Amino acid sequence: MERKHAISVTVNDHPYSGEVVGRTTLADFLRHGLQLTGTHVGCEHGVCGACTVLVDGSSVRSCLMLAVQVHGRRVETVEGLAPADGALSHLQSAFLEHRGLQCGFCTPGMLMTLTELLRTDPDPDEQMIRVAVSGNICRCTGYQNIVDATLEAAARYRAERSQ
Repeated sequence: MERKHAISVTVNDHPYSGEVVGRTTLADFLRHGLQLTGTHVGCEHGVCGACTVLVDGSSVRSCLMLAVQVHGRRVETVEGLAPADGALSHLQSAFLEHRGLQCGFCTPGMLMTLTELLRTDPDPDEQMIRVAVSGNICRCTGYQNIVDATLEAAARYRAERSQ
């Protein structure tokens, strides 16, 4: 029988306490333990970026991190991006409007990566956005629509902050 470890973590502003097997990845914990299936698992080697989440505000590949490593920390998943009223975030709505997604498999990881970028730099240029998503593989969009959506979202966030 595998040893279980107690963890307490805040996921999308909701506290969680429970036990996990030591070898459980953060991706599996989120998807199977908490039923937050927006975090996609692609390559399981940290290469594709589909499983990207934010831990204490920084992007991580949840397929490479163990659930026990987030004990006492704050995790954000794509399910936590939308405001409490159920509307889409500026980044999510810009993705929709600019067709920054097609099949949608990479979208959660892209959104989380770009959320970190926009929090770090509220006025990124096209090159900065391309560098930020260079670790996220998308086989459908060609990235230009993702870049356009991010530029639009950044403008919306800046306008909102200036009010």
